[in-house]
Amino acid sequence: MPQGQKRVTFCGAGLLSLVSAVTAAVALGTQFWVEGSLVCKTGAQLVNASGTELEKFTGGISYGIFHGQRLRQCGLGGRSFRITFFPTLLGAIPASLHVSVILFAAAFIVFALVAAGFFMFNAFGRPYETLHGPMGLYLWNTIASSLISFPTLGSCGFMVMILFTSEVKIHHLSEKIANYKEGNFVFKTHTEMFGYSFWLVFACAMMHCISILLIRLAGIQFPFSKSKNTDSVDGGADLMY
Repeated sequence: MPQGQKRVTFCGAGLLSLVSAVTAAVALGTQFWVEGSLVCKTGAQLVNASGTELEKFTGGISYGIFHGQRLRQCGLGGRSFRITFFPTLLGAIPASLHVSVILFAAAFIVFALVAAGFFMFNAFGRPYETLHGPMGLYLWNTIASSLISFPTLGSCGFMVMILFTSEVKIHHLSEKIANYKEGNFVFKTHTEMFGYSFWLVFACAMMHCISILLIRLAGIQFPFSKSKNTDSVDGGADLMY
């Protein structure tokens, strides 16, 4: 590939990495990771509510990593509450798992920024040695999007999704938030779905997969892609001469 086209390819990949870092940072601060509805089970059982009457006992919930919003409905009108995880809900939620989500999200943003820096350096600078040359491009993008940095756990971007999904589905995070300091009423999850902020993290991780393809498009071979047969033939020729 000509030098001009290679520079454009690297710039495009660098912009993708930068956009993924900014998008992930914005998604981390929003409250639209999970959206759903909660039924006041105690109130509905007291009046034997069903059908349209059940709507008077159905509230809503929307939360992210740090904060959220909850609408409490128990038959006498809705009351809105602000949700804050730190330090309010640390005793009610799986704190270690929640902190792990934040740490992996922060690591993803850092690695994405480093990858963007390497792309720009290779586009306008003069690469040298392993970490500053082609291997550096593969290294940081793979850390951000595939399985090299944490072989047994997975990548940062996908680990955020896996850990948060397990926190929501396995540990019933929505119900724990809804029932926090509720002495007389019990709330159950009626509907629950992941919001657009959650899927933005998936899109950011996929951007790095595209960046790896752009590296290959620029004409740089993947690491360890040389054939052993070629090396053996060359070695035999060297012995003959």
